[in-house]
Amino acid sequence: MEIVIATQQHLRYARDICETIDKSAEDRGTGIAKRTPEYIQTKIKNGNAVIALDGDKFAGFCYIEVFSNKSYVVHSGLVVHFDYRKKGLAKKIKAKVFDYSKKKYHKAKVFGITTGLAVMKINYNLGYKPVTFSELTDDPDFWKGCQTCMNYDVLKRTEQKMCLCTGMLYDPNHKDKVKKHPYNKKVLSRLKRIKQSLFLKKKQNKKNTLLPLFFWKKD
Repeated sequence: MEIVIATQQHLRYARDICETIDKSAEDRGTGIAKRTPEYIQTKIKNGNAVIALDGDKFAGFCYIEVFSNKSYVVHSGLVVHFDYRKKGLAKKIKAKVFDYSKKKYHKAKVFGITTGLAVMKINYNLGYKPVTFSELTDDPDFWKGCQTCMNYDVLKRTEQKMCLCTGMLYDPNHKDKVKKHPYNKKVLSRLKRIKQSLFLKKKQNKKNTLLPLFFWKKD
């Protein structure tokens, strides 16, 4: 297995990457910002992507986006092909793109928003911490990318303050000052369930506001 910075020779994998990302989100039943093969190719051409290959077969991918005049960096589209899952490849790809980002954008804060508990654990072990959305970039170009997510209405209803995703941030200026607590999957799982219950129930109730209240008493 080879994990490298993607170059022009890897442009041909763009469609496979997009299809794998979409299928993964569908299987998890979670939202994700959709990307086109052309968008992925742009990231590759700019030297802002990492790809994992098994010979000439696509195995995994992740790309970098830069916001707020290079003061914020986000890793997006982290995905592992179905044939290579449960082998620790996602963790290796994330570590590669994380180290690469710190070298290329050494003053930038690195952040992400995700509903995936596995990604949260990887981020936490790299030094990220959970934060409110107010601590992330306010660059409209980043939040515009959420418009293609199935949960975008939640983000709009909360005035961009929260969503089903959890925000996580690595600040190179504070990394030695943050007290690290043990990763707790149960706590994050409970947080995810609470968000889903809160926001999805509100969404359902909004669609049925014209029905008598007693119809929903059993909920």
